[in-house]
Amino acid sequence: MTESEGSAEVSPTAHYTGETWVRNGLSHPRLATWQGRVLHRSFALPLAASKMLGGPTLNGPLLARHRIIDSILDERIRGGVSQVVEIACGMSPRGWRFSERYGDRLTYIEADLPGMAQRKREALAGMESLSEGHRVVDLDVLQEGGAGSLEALVESLDPAGGLAIVTEGLLVYLDDDTVDALWARFATALKRFEQGVYLSDLRFASPAPGLPERAFGVILGAFVRGKIHAYPGDQAAAEAALNSAGFEDARLHRGNEHPAAAEARNDPGSGMISIIEAAKT
Repeated sequence: MTESEGSAEVSPTAHYTGETWVRNGLSHPRLATWQGRVLHRSFALPLAASKMLGGPTLNGPLLARHRIIDSILDERIRGGVSQVVEIACGMSPRGWRFSERYGDRLTYIEADLPGMAQRKREALAGMESLSEGHRVVDLDVLQEGGAGSLEALVESLDPAGGLAIVTEGLLVYLDDDTVDALWARFATALKRFEQGVYLSDLRFASPAPGLPERAFGVILGAFVRGKIHAYPGDQAAAEAALNSAGFEDARLHRGNEHPAAAEARNDPGSGMISIIEAAKT
C-alpha cells in the first residue's frame, strides 16, 4: 500500500491531532501531514469564535489528555511496566518519544486498523533512534479473538512484565454498551500480567451546556464526521463501571486539575475530559 492509499483510510482526527502534537513541540515533523495542516486552517476561525465566547477549543482537551496520559504512563513504567500497547494509535508521537526515552527497556506496540497502521509505519521508517522493541501492528479492537485481535496480541507478550494498554481518543466514537464490553476485555487481558494498567481519556456529557458548549459540540461533530458519544454518568459512575468490568483500582483524573496539564487549564475544553487510570492491584 502506498502512502497516498494509506492516507485515504486515515480519519480526520488522526491528521488533526498529528498536526497539533507537532505544533506544540510534542511530536516529530514526520508525524504531521498536509491534511492536518489543512484541517487546522479550516477550523481556525470557528474555534477562535468559540474561544471568544468563553467556550472550549479542540487544542485544550487534546493537549490535556495527551500530557496527563504521558505523565501517568511514565510513572507506571518507572514502577515496573515494561510493555505498552497503544490502541488506535493514529499519528500519536507517544511510541516514538517513550521508545527514545527508555530504549530497549521498553516494548512499545502501536496498533490500529490496517490503513492507519501502514501510514504510521511509513512515517516512522524515516525517523532515527527507534528501539528494536517499538513496532506497529494491524489490530481491530472490536474483534474478539483470532488473528488481528487484542487477545492474540497480548498472548504474544511476556506475562512476567507489566503491561499498559492505552486508548487515547477512541472511546468518544463508541456507544455505551461497546465501551462497557471493551473495558471488560481490557481488564481480562491485563489479568495475566504481574502488573496491568489501562489509560484512556473519557468525555462526560455536560448536564446543562451553554451556547459555547453547544456550538463546540456542532464543530466537533462536523470535524469527526459523525456523532460524538459522551459518557452519560459522572466520575463516580465511571469508576464504578470500571470496577464492575474487572479493574480492582479505578480512578479518574480531571483534565483541568492534573498538574501535567497546567498549560491547558485556561481552555474550558480541558475540563470536559478526564483520564482513566484503571489497574489490577
